[in-house]
Amino acid sequence: MGKVLRAIPVLLGALVMLFPFAWTVVTSLTPDGALLVSPPDFTPEGAGLDAYRRLLEAMPFWRIVFNSAWLAVASTVLQLVTSSMAAYAFARLPFPGRNALFAVYLATLMVPMQVLVVPLFLEMRAFNLVDTYFAVLAPTVASAFGVFLLRQAIAQVPREFDEAAVLDGAGHPRVFAFVILPLIRPALATFAIFGFIASWNAYLWPLVIIRSPEFMTIPLGLASLHGQFTTEWNVVMAGSVVSVVPILILYLFAQKHVIASVAQSGLK
Repeated sequence: MGKVLRAIPVLLGALVMLFPFAWTVVTSLTPDGALLVSPPDFTPEGAGLDAYRRLLEAMPFWRIVFNSAWLAVASTVLQLVTSSMAAYAFARLPFPGRNALFAVYLATLMVPMQVLVVPLFLEMRAFNLVDTYFAVLAPTVASAFGVFLLRQAIAQVPREFDEAAVLDGAGHPRVFAFVILPLIRPALATFAIFGFIASWNAYLWPLVIIRSPEFMTIPLGLASLHGQFTTEWNVVMAGSVVSVVPILILYLFAQKHVIASVAQSGLK
């Protein structure tokens, strides 16, 4: 009986969390004439995929999905590389001012993106990079949050593993690649999900730096569906459903690593 009582709040919380997504799916399948029905109906008459067809006709949606996908993957991979190497340096390499430099680096987390937009745009314009893939990708190459997360994960790895590898003749590159990285895979997977979602959902910086439709990402594409006087909400929701699917797939593949990362943090 106690397990059932404990499961009820979890079930209610899950229903609350899933309701917005379920409502998005229902709205995307609702025909135009049924959108203004009051009260809203979870089983609308004439439900179909017409909104998805109109979505594909309204814009080059698959090109937009491709743009978002490769930019998110590239951003995530670059952040994993730079953050893991910096985290290893902060966690394992003694050098003067290490803690002070790490504190200054963490302080950048308190600087909002809105403050950086203007200087970043001026920098990209000076190098004639406005309206390019590189301009969208460049500000996301490094992540202070990633360095912090992975440094904490590396700090939990016993130094005896490093010392054993050094006794076998390994230097820092081999210790990092063959000892540290395999042992912090849960943290790497967790950060990969965070980095991918952040890049996939990025709106402000792409809005500022992108001019051409061929470089448009999904958030910009969805924003362009909003009309000046009216908005076809079923089409907007169809685009939202498509944009959520890759994130769900990514989490399904990486969830065991995320759970392992949380479990390891709890044990410490």
